[in-house]
Amino acid sequence: MNEIKKSSIESLGYQFIDSPYLPKGKDEYYLRNVQNRSGITYRQLTAYEIEVLVRNRNTSANWNDILVSDAFTPELVQNCKFFGLVRVGKLEPFFLEFHNLRRPVGLYNSTIISCDLGDNVCIDNTNYLSHYIIGNDVMIVNTNEMATTDHAKFGNGILKEGEEESIRIWLEVCNENGGRRIIPFNGMLPGDAWLWTRHREDKELQDKFKEFTAAAFDNRRGYYGKVGDRTVIKNCKIIKDVWIGSDAYLKGANKLKNLTINSSAEAKSQIGEGCELVNGIIGFGCRIFYGVKAVRFVMASHSQLKYGARLINSYLGNNATISCCEVLNSLIFPAHEQHHNNSFLCAALVMGQSNMAAGATIGSNHNSRSPDGEIVAGRGFWPGLCVSLKHNSRFASYAILAKGDYPAELDIPMPFALISNDVSKDELMVMPAYWFLHNMYAIARNSWKYVDRDKRIDKTQSIEYDYLAPDTIGEMVEALPLLQRCVGLAMAKSEGRKFSDEALIELGAGLLQDAPEKVEALEIVAEGWENSDRKVRLVKTAQAWALYRELIAYHAANQLLRFIREESIDSWTELLQLLPSSLPLQRWVNAGGQLIREPQMQQLIKQIHGGKIRNWDQVHLFYQRQGEQYATDKLNHALAALKATTGVSLRKGGLEALGRLLRESVATKEKLTKEIYTTRAKDYTNPFRKMVYDSPEEMKAVVGRLEDNAFIRQEREALKKYRKEVEELMQRWKMK
Repeated sequence: MNEIKKSSIESLGYQFIDSPYLPKGKDEYYLRNVQNRSGITYRQLTAYEIEVLVRNRNTSANWNDILVSDAFTPELVQNCKFFGLVRVGKLEPFFLEFHNLRRPVGLYNSTIISCDLGDNVCIDNTNYLSHYIIGNDVMIVNTNEMATTDHAKFGNGILKEGEEESIRIWLEVCNENGGRRIIPFNGMLPGDAWLWTRHREDKELQDKFKEFTAAAFDNRRGYYGKVGDRTVIKNCKIIKDVWIGSDAYLKGANKLKNLTINSSAEAKSQIGEGCELVNGIIGFGCRIFYGVKAVRFVMASHSQLKYGARLINSYLGNNATISCCEVLNSLIFPAHEQHHNNSFLCAALVMGQSNMAAGATIGSNHNSRSPDGEIVAGRGFWPGLCVSLKHNSRFASYAILAKGDYPAELDIPMPFALISNDVSKDELMVMPAYWFLHNMYAIARNSWKYVDRDKRIDKTQSIEYDYLAPDTIGEMVEALPLLQRCVGLAMAKSEGRKFSDEALIELGAGLLQDAPEKVEALEIVAEGWENSDRKVRLVKTAQAWALYRELIAYHAANQLLRFIREESIDSWTELLQLLPSSLPLQRWVNAGGQLIREPQMQQLIKQIHGGKIRNWDQVHLFYQRQGEQYATDKLNHALAALKATTGVSLRKGGLEALGRLLRESVATKEKLTKEIYTTRAKDYTNPFRKMVYDSPEEMKAVVGRLEDNAFIRQEREALKKYRKEVEELMQRWKMK
């Protein structure tokens, strides 16, 4: 049966901290007094004020424990019950208004237990308000229960004095078996979450992360919940152990428990009707509406959950949106979009700029004897309609999967690839560099829109949104010999000959360079990309190979131009002095959307082991420093990739090589800009797109004129500017 305890009414509101956890010489309010930074000077009630309060049907077990400011107006307190030490700021005869909700300043029809209330608050019809510190100009209206326990953690995965390890909150991200679980904490960046999920064999490192988190928070019992200035809470049912920042708006939530809700005047967070959120951290500027269910989660700043979405055991990165669907056990980097009611994502690491189409079930096909599979998807991951994948699978950046039920695990190392399950031929088809061949508008706009939508105020991590960056350039560099080997193998099979791997790569390179028409006539098959015996057929291989090389060179030219412009370099001699003498081609990692050289990440881990980095703040400082040197690192990587793939060295080739590189980059920019227009123009010329309109004029009225497309016009202007910059530099430096 339920254990119902009976205690004296006079004790209600007191003894918040059990005696074993109360430090010697301290009272139960010692942490509360530290938390309350209002600056209000309190005094006891006068006899007249008590008389007015009693006349207004207010009660208290001990009026001596009701403290008020000098500007307190007792007439503005009606029909309230007070228990414990309650401190009230000034109450003046105003009414507060927010979104057409108008309520008078004061305390009405509420039970208030051991709380500090700021100036000019409105608390009306709040059935149970216990152990909270309320800021100024706060409105709390029609709320059933709002309370804090002595062991509140506000969503952080910490333990309070006397608590067992078994009750700690973990996020079991990336894998359902908990093997990559992490401890959530307020301020956790996407890079922190990613770093913690890696290197699981390194117990010392894992223990350090746990120590960092424990050291960042106080394990003492007795902290009160807080509500920041100008926050509005209305029509909510249960709010328990929740820390709420300023300027937040909570309306109609069913249950909010063990949460931190970060909010500020610059980045206001909102939680709407029917939401049930438990054990979570909500970042600045987040929006959560309409029946959302979230348990054991972190939402980074300016992310959104809407329309019945379910987010469980997951980390959602900045500027991401999940609507209508279910996401479990996943680590999602910034700029993720998932809007459809019937999409499902589970046990996945998704590295940002991603989009889940309707019917995509990324995680439903567990094919192990235990639910311990994982999906790892690089930036720009886009599974199409009704895509179903098997764990384990891995995809390079900007992979797009055509509609289909993929029967086996996949490992696709080609960036920008279209992957298609050809049921009629019972084979997997892969088209590398698909986006540049057939949908340049979409990929270029993808990069632009995420920069435009990045609303972060705290940019500790420098998030990369450009589709050409060290991660994708590195993948293209690695893809080239893979394509060459596949082509060489196809030619060897057609001639009935055998070669070593090195010879196959050399044979393929020669064919791709000198006889691309022969390559397209071959049946080119990849090995080890699907866990099956069927063919994995590559299409448009020669075009993809040439495009990869062209884009690597174009990226190098871009980075050089940016460097010359930003550093105000006046001459070729000065440029050579600033460029590194050696260019090692290094791997990069995507650490929560921030691209960092792998050797630097290894150095970070060594410093954590050695005690040079002792807390999360120092890890975050590492991110900042990497961001500060990112432009230089990116330039060096671009030049190293250029040399590795084309043999071009600016030091050896001189001004002539630079001039050739810049001229070719202009041609590439012209081609890309033309493709942006051409791929969008298809939507205006396709008869099946046009057939729903009675006239060309009606079509223009509905979808707008192609000539008026703001993004296309922007890209054309960028081309003009780029061409002019190259021409002026070549004239200034007297390049041929």
